[in-house]
Amino acid sequence: MAVVWQLFVRVQHTEVNPVGRKEAREIALHLIFELSFKEFYDEEAISDRLEQTVMESLAGDIALYAGELTEEQKEYIRKTVVGVCTYHIELDAIVEKYSTNWKTNRLSHMTMSLLRLALYEMKYAEDVPTATAIDEAVELSKKYESKEASAFVNGVLGAVAREKAE
Repeated sequence: MAVVWQLFVRVQHTEVNPVGRKEAREIALHLIFELSFKEFYDEEAISDRLEQTVMESLAGDIALYAGELTEEQKEYIRKTVVGVCTYHIELDAIVEKYSTNWKTNRLSHMTMSLLRLALYEMKYAEDVPTATAIDEAVELSKKYESKEASAFVNGVLGAVAREKAE
């Protein structure tokens, strides 16, 4: 009984921490992944997914959603997801160009989502350094994909970065 009471007290005194950029990027990835199964996006649906009640309902299953999104983080997620949806054909062409011996239709939805997110940040997000976009994509690929996929993501993004630097 003492353990249950300690858990109850701990839960009662737990404050909701704001979500950082790293977590906001991961939430953006989840939305991009979800949208990769559709041929369109709905900005209203994206906004609805970012509402606190939806975040709280997901928090029981996924700890990432337990934090509270600031308006700045909501704007980052919204802008990033809408940007990826807007430029996905261009981003896919970049992936195709740098994917030696791989066709994009052979890549998993998650790998394509990771690449789209990172390429969007590298190309259009002025506040995200290229190295950060690459590092974060590789870390997320380690979390959601295999070692081989992480190496592939790193290779594609590294090649894009080298050409961009020239």
